[in-house]
Amino acid sequence: MYQLDITLRRGQSLAARDRGGTSDPYVKFKIGGKEVFRSKIIHKNLNPVWEEKACILVDHLREPLYIKVFDYDFGLQDDFMGSAFLDLTQLELNRPTDVTLTLKDPHYPDHDLGIILLSVILTPKEGESRDVTMLMRKSWKRSSKFQTQSLRLSDLHRKSHLWRGIVSITLIEGRDLKAMDSNGLSDPYVKFRLGHQKYKSKIMPKTLNPQWREQFDFHLYEERGGIIDITAWDKDAGKRDDFIGRCQVDLSALSREQTHKLELQLEEGEGHLVLLVTLTASATVSISDLSVNSLEDQKEREEILKRYSPLRIFHNLKDVGFLQVKVIRAEGLMAADVTGKSDPFCVVELNNDRLLTHTVYKNLNPEWNKVFTFNIKDIHSVLEVTVYDEDRDRSADFLGKVAIPLLSIQNGEQKAYVLKNKQLTGPTKGVIYLEIDVIFNAVKASLRTLIPKEQKYIEEENRLSKQLLLRNFIRMKRCVMVLVNAAYYVNSCFDWDSPPRSLAAFVLFLFVVWNFELYMIPLVLLLLLTWNYFLIISGKDNRQRDTVSLYSLTCIEKKGFINKIYAIQEVCVSVQNILDEVASFGERIKNTFNWTVPFLSWLAIVALCVFTVILYCIPLRYIVLVWGINKFTKKLRSPYAIDNNELLDFLSRVPSDVQVVQYQELKPDPSHSPYKRKKNNLG
Repeated sequence: MYQLDITLRRGQSLAARDRGGTSDPYVKFKIGGKEVFRSKIIHKNLNPVWEEKACILVDHLREPLYIKVFDYDFGLQDDFMGSAFLDLTQLELNRPTDVTLTLKDPHYPDHDLGIILLSVILTPKEGESRDVTMLMRKSWKRSSKFQTQSLRLSDLHRKSHLWRGIVSITLIEGRDLKAMDSNGLSDPYVKFRLGHQKYKSKIMPKTLNPQWREQFDFHLYEERGGIIDITAWDKDAGKRDDFIGRCQVDLSALSREQTHKLELQLEEGEGHLVLLVTLTASATVSISDLSVNSLEDQKEREEILKRYSPLRIFHNLKDVGFLQVKVIRAEGLMAADVTGKSDPFCVVELNNDRLLTHTVYKNLNPEWNKVFTFNIKDIHSVLEVTVYDEDRDRSADFLGKVAIPLLSIQNGEQKAYVLKNKQLTGPTKGVIYLEIDVIFNAVKASLRTLIPKEQKYIEEENRLSKQLLLRNFIRMKRCVMVLVNAAYYVNSCFDWDSPPRSLAAFVLFLFVVWNFELYMIPLVLLLLLTWNYFLIISGKDNRQRDTVSLYSLTCIEKKGFINKIYAIQEVCVSVQNILDEVASFGERIKNTFNWTVPFLSWLAIVALCVFTVILYCIPLRYIVLVWGINKFTKKLRSPYAIDNNELLDFLSRVPSDVQVVQYQELKPDPSHSPYKRKKNNLG
């Protein structure tokens, strides 16, 4: 037993992590993976002076003292500023020593992050002093209070990752809410939280009795349920939103498989919220070892194939298919720790379903050999597999990610996927080996395409990005230029710039106007789809050319492009999102006819054929009459029905050019081929 007395003196030339060119640094000491000391925060200083003392008991000297420096961010994740090791075996006993440690970042070893100055003295102890032991225990308890509020990975691995049921919530309306604006009204919206799951409703402008009619789902991870925290807010443009009131729903008090209508009084405020809450038991996801492989059992596979056979079209329309993912191993991962190693684990996500593997410690070539199974509710979903490095005292470090559309999966084939960066626009270090099987009912999948997509309940904070704003602007400009060029072409026909072309256009115009029938619209779209299909067969399509340039767009940056608009960040984020929506809408239409997703293009062909026959056989006035009656009576027949647009819901499944790049597979290094590896092993 040893006693290590440390005086944390000061830091010099630390890294700037805040926008103003400063930081709010503090220091953590760790031994054996446990935090034993945390310093106070020195605000807005790159040369902080702490002069704090710590007394640490050390069982043995082979465990180094790990020093980490962070920049404190209120309400956000603290920024990493560098780390260093102190080798205790190099210290002389009973002799004060001044130590200067150079801070490093494992991800950027060449960056200069400053230095930390310490004074240490190591003293051997004959026996463990009870007083010192109690002091240390109190110190550890104090330090534990400062742990980050995010769910720690060690706790995540100990807990079950399988959700036990679904909580379906319909936010119907608010009644007599508190007026927060000077005009006696409010712009209310509601936030829901269940554990780490969050949902935010839309904003209802200028009303105290909002009608939301929004439906969403939460997953239950605890058998006994949980408590849903609900807060109501008033949107205040340019200022901090005003708090209207709060309430809670105790799920343990609600019976399952039954819909409950709740009228909740808002505490700390005025008014009520009206909800419909339904608890449904479910077990649609699972995780097991690779040795327990359900699909290799022929009888089990036949049962699954029978479950999704064409004969069972109308049996549970929400159950579209079955997905099995084998996470086998990874190779050549990035070193995230100072030791040159990582502690990697995988997160496998399908919409709101999220499962984790175990952690393989101190390894850049981990083997997990885990099998994940999911029920597919939407065949257009994207499987996301992310590799992280576990760090017990802060959030996990990102190592790489792949996104795989379910419709692009080739069943039963083991493939090496090159890991990508967080934006999924370029490669990062390492490959991951996966084997995936998808079984689904095509008719159910087609019907599911025409209803709204499942909304992810984990909210991502929107932040202003100069590169993203510029990229979305360029994307929209490209789409607009297509329309502009088409308009120029039509105007050139009117101007008779080319007499033969103008004459042909004039004759075509007379013929179409004289003989026009409505069925010709889907017929023309059918011809366009067919034309592009034959272009693909002949190898003359331009899909690759449309998307490959997006790799270079992610690297574009104009210095000073938006330096003066940080004061209106909320407006800029809104503009950024609008640009993305407009560009994505145009790209989705283009990619439908470009056969970017053949399933959707075939589905469009089937739908257009049906529309062609219907519009040909039935007079338009009857079709419009049926449509109008359906629209006017929909709310009478189903008061809580969710409005939807089948065409927009269909287009939401078509990937934009950015998503095409994100889902595009990168060619792995031939040296990572499993067949070559097997051959080498045999050799």
